[in-house]
Amino acid sequence: MAAASSLDRLDPVDRFLPVWVLTAMAVGLGVGRFWPGLGSALGQWQIQSVSVPIAVGLLLMMYPILARVRYGRVREATRGWKTTAYPLVLNWLVGPAFMFALAWALLPEEPGLRTGVILIGLARCIAMVLVWNQLAQGDEEYATVLVALNAIFQILAYAGLAVFYLEVLPAWLHLPQESLVVSSSTVALSVLVFLGVPLVAALGSRLGLSRWKGRDWYDRRFAPSISRLTLWGLLFTIVVMFAIQGYTITSLPLTVVRVILPLLAYFFGMWALGFLGSRFLNLGYEKSVTVAFTAASNDFELAIAVAVVVFGVASQEAFASVIGPLVEVPVLLSLVYLALRSRRWFGGSPLISASGGPPQPGAGVPPG
Repeated sequence: MAAASSLDRLDPVDRFLPVWVLTAMAVGLGVGRFWPGLGSALGQWQIQSVSVPIAVGLLLMMYPILARVRYGRVREATRGWKTTAYPLVLNWLVGPAFMFALAWALLPEEPGLRTGVILIGLARCIAMVLVWNQLAQGDEEYATVLVALNAIFQILAYAGLAVFYLEVLPAWLHLPQESLVVSSSTVALSVLVFLGVPLVAALGSRLGLSRWKGRDWYDRRFAPSISRLTLWGLLFTIVVMFAIQGYTITSLPLTVVRVILPLLAYFFGMWALGFLGSRFLNLGYEKSVTVAFTAASNDFELAIAVAVVVFGVASQEAFASVIGPLVEVPVLLSLVYLALRSRRWFGGSPLISASGGPPQPGAGVPPG
């Protein structure tokens, strides 16, 4: 059958992706716990509040995905108002409101942790969502468009939404307020580093190499040859993230659990809304997957940067914000497998890649 056929085509690295991810998490936690100085050094290696190690990992993850996107198909991928309106409503109206409600429901007496969780919900994903979308065989061109739209809205709306959900809305509801001033330069820098740099590199590669060696060579030889960088970038980023916060996380397990609960509800809830809502709108499997992971993912680096800059590196707000990616990685990886196994809901189509062919060995696509 399709799932078994897809599994047979994968090499051991791709076939046991969950094992490598869990191993990377364990290694990161071990480094952070037993060599806290190394974790602290990694966390302090920043340029203008941007973590250099994490930036390197995200660049390795995103460049191969963006390099193989067929940008000429972007207009076709977003044809129809539903393909843009629904994900934007999910990301910028439903998502922040849902996280606000969860934070107040599950952390009513923890203002610092609650604020950190809300900041995560406001930071819409512009980076790692491309990895989850590729693994689940979503529409890569469509994902690129949604990520770009999120980046624009993030620059324009993040600061205003932060003030609204931490000051204005609590005042209307007669709840305690949190004063907050978010620098627009912090938001813009996050977008520039985590989306602008790999996007420019990918566009340069496609335009330059396609003209030099031909489009067929680029799509059949070059793009598959660099695809393994995505997996190594993902594993490297996971190790770094867990190493930076490993000591704190292992020292305050009960506090971590308190923060995990609203995050779990958020990631699963937003993914379900995106996936099932898109299926109801007849967007097809590839686009439904893209909408789901775009809705459920968050720009964790922006949330962390804002929490650290505004409240301080030792604050509860900063602590809560760093729990976000540590929960997001295993949860969304599990949802990748759920998505692949749900293809029968869309007519039982075989497991194929976004480019229309079977998963390529080394492309980092897990079995279905």
